Amino acid sequence: MPARPESVDLRPGLDDLLRNGGLYCLYQSFVDLDSGAVMAHEALLRGPAGTPWESPLALLDAARAAGRLADLERASLQASLTDAAHLSGGRPVTLFVNLEPSTLTEHLNVVLEALAGRAPQVQVVVEITERALAADLAGVLAGAERLRAAGCAIALDDVGAEPESLALIPLLRPEVVKLDLSLLRTVKDPATVVVAGAVRAYAEQAGAEVVAEGIETPEDLTRALVLGATLGQGWLWGRGERRFTPPPFRPERFAARAIGPALHATPYGLIGSHRRVRHAPKHLLIPLSKTLELMALQAAVPPMVLAAFEHARFFRPSTVRDFTALAAKLPFVGALGVDMPDTPAPGVRGASLSVLDPLATEWTVVVLGAHTCGALMARDLGDTGTDGDREFEFVVSYDRTLVTAAAHSLVGRLAPDNP
Repeated sequence: MPARPESVDLRPGLDDLLRNGGLYCLYQSFVDLDSGAVMAHEALLRGPAGTPWESPLALLDAARAAGRLADLERASLQASLTDAAHLSGGRPVTLFVNLEPSTLTEHLNVVLEALAGRAPQVQVVVEITERALAADLAGVLAGAERLRAAGCAIALDDVGAEPESLALIPLLRPEVVKLDLSLLRTVKDPATVVVAGAVRAYAEQAGAEVVAEGIETPEDLTRALVLGATLGQGWLWGRGERRFTPPPFRPERFAARAIGPALHATPYGLIGSHRRVRHAPKHLLIPLSKTLELMALQAAVPPMVLAAFEHARFFRPSTVRDFTALAAKLPFVGALGVDMPDTPAPGVRGASLSVLDPLATEWTVVVLGAHTCGALMARDLGDTGTDGDREFEFVVSYDRTLVTAAAHSLVGRLAPDNP
């Protein structure tokens, strides 16, 4: 990507640029690292050559400053989709397009309208950056699900730039993971090995593609294979061209896989009839909850923790202390319940539930990360005795599919971060 130019106020000319269609795209290939075959192309936005607008960073900065980011995204999508329809010659192609996080969560209709006009032979993968995840988990998940419903797979870019966000990858479940450019240059660094191992574990479990960017030499190609990449991008195969030839079409490699009804369920409601349900008083279940919290703290790659407490009154001072300690070491900690404040403990994301929400009768603790998963899912049986003696139906599970679904059902109720 071109370097960011020195600071210049480009906003006055932005309207003319958007109106007159001066934007265009270059196309960089995705290459299968085993066969060397081109599998797809990524659209890289550019402005008029030889002007300050040529840099996509300048375009994005100006559009963001002018409140026109959604308009720029629309223009970029229309340019790339029009190119893809023309250059494909009616043959099926896979096109990667980039999307700013705020457009995904705040102006998704702009994207869906542009996508609705794409040619039927154009398969689209929407690429977002991993830095979008923690700020608005619920919004990103909801937006990604609507894109999948429109037939678009999701690619997560810059993975490894913030290693703590590795815990959030299993939650978004991207069909494509793009490793951060820096990882290719630090293959022997233990931190890089940890990131690559976490991504490899996710990709094996989810059937995702892993992309290494910045491949310039045969030695880089070997490093990409060591990192577990299945696809590569870089100058070894070209610096981006105005045109492309339709490659062999492998739609199954970039097929959208929806999360589905788990986003609207409750953890206990996801258990299913094939699992054995037990009964126990709360005071005997508390050690199970503590064990899950300890597992999260001891994990080599820190996971996320999500918990539902029925009501804020059960988020007691001892719980505040425990969750403060979790939030100090983990990338994301959330707590839900009736009357739960936005920040029930330092660093903890809170969400208040309606008393009519079925989740308000459940007690859940979910630990989910690259190598770690576990959940306690319990339902209050309505006893009126002391808190510790209240009876619950419960299941403890370490099944990744069920634990991930339970996490989806909780995060869908979280509000965006408001720093």
